[in-house]
Amino acid sequence: MQSSTPKLAVRRWWAIMPIVFITYSLAYLDRANYGFAAAAGINQDLGISKGLSSLIGALFFLGYFFFQIPGAIYAERRSVKKLVFWSLILWGGCATLTGMVSNIPSLMAIRFVLGVVEAAVMPAMLVFIANWFTKSERSRANTFLILGNPVTVLWMSVVSGYLVNSFGWRHMFIAEGAPAVVWAVIWWFIVKDKPAQVSWLSDQEKSDLDATLRAEQAAIKPVKNYREAFKSPAVIKLCAQYFCWSIGVYGFVLWLPSILKSGSTLGMVETGWLSAVPYLAATIAMLLASWASDKLQARKAFVWPFLLIGAVAFAGSYLLGSTNFWASYTLLVIAGAAMYAPYGPFFAIVPELLPKNVAGGAMALINSMGALGSFVGSYFVGYLNGATGSPAASYVFMSVALLLAVWFTLAVKPQAAVRSGVAVRS
Repeated sequence: MQSSTPKLAVRRWWAIMPIVFITYSLAYLDRANYGFAAAAGINQDLGISKGLSSLIGALFFLGYFFFQIPGAIYAERRSVKKLVFWSLILWGGCATLTGMVSNIPSLMAIRFVLGVVEAAVMPAMLVFIANWFTKSERSRANTFLILGNPVTVLWMSVVSGYLVNSFGWRHMFIAEGAPAVVWAVIWWFIVKDKPAQVSWLSDQEKSDLDATLRAEQAAIKPVKNYREAFKSPAVIKLCAQYFCWSIGVYGFVLWLPSILKSGSTLGMVETGWLSAVPYLAATIAMLLASWASDKLQARKAFVWPFLLIGAVAFAGSYLLGSTNFWASYTLLVIAGAAMYAPYGPFFAIVPELLPKNVAGGAMALINSMGALGSFVGSYFVGYLNGATGSPAASYVFMSVALLLAVWFTLAVKPQAAVRSGVAVRS
């Protein structure tokens, strides 16, 4: 088995990771570009107040919250392939329709439905990765999935800046929604749910991978059902942690263009370029953190320190105020990179604590609490920016949320996964 592993690993990485990356990239494109529409005049065109704009931007995450667990259960018990196929078509359609709205109620409805149809994607893709990659690879595999987030915002920030500057926010939504529908067709023809179903692995390679994954499951304490898994202290703490973490991340992602635009005299193109820089730094930080986490087989040690750095950077931006734009912006770049760096190690924790029969549902529960945190973050950051006329209060809000995330991370006890004297390191 050992001798065939390197060859097997190369084939899986090249065959699976581009698919995973592109799929999540398209999902993230269609949820994050609302911030550019807000900065480019959608509020004035539709008569949206600042407070209502925050709610509309956040409605996506409310829909996202409610449909995480059903999607994960379907993916775990039925098919990731079918679930993601229909999700791609539906969210691409919703994203395109956003560019055609003429009133506030229809915009609110579309933002909510977009969240609903995208809800299953993240847990489904985590289940997909768990079917294809072993414990020693999972942090890196998760990172390539979630890299779809910062890498997409990196290029989206530049492209969206040009699109809204040249054509307006309506054409931006239409142009950026269509690719998901095209990708749905490609996805259907190239994706298989499990290694046993593909022809590009030999029987020996399939057998080796299956044996490795089974051995890993045998080392995890059995959990009978979802109810028992959801009551696990570790899962409860990870839910609270991800809720707080997501407040910082999505408050940052959704409103960064508006924060930069209001704090300077820059145009939309320049704002787009500056909005992209934190995501370039985030991409590098994510790759390094995931590689080190897999190398050392340590998870928590590559989560909480980065979140602490993010909290300190937000606090620094608050203390600097609006008098020093470039120093404050540099700290925002650091905060963005630090908040993204731990994603790969974080999502490797759950499959090492819980067996396969409940791990997908547990990850969906944690991700749904992250969606709730995203709703709170995106709503309150937008509200605070509008109510105070400055991002200072939102910096404090995001900093405190990240400090709470640090505390919950440290509180997770890996001993819950012990069996026969073997514990998962974190």
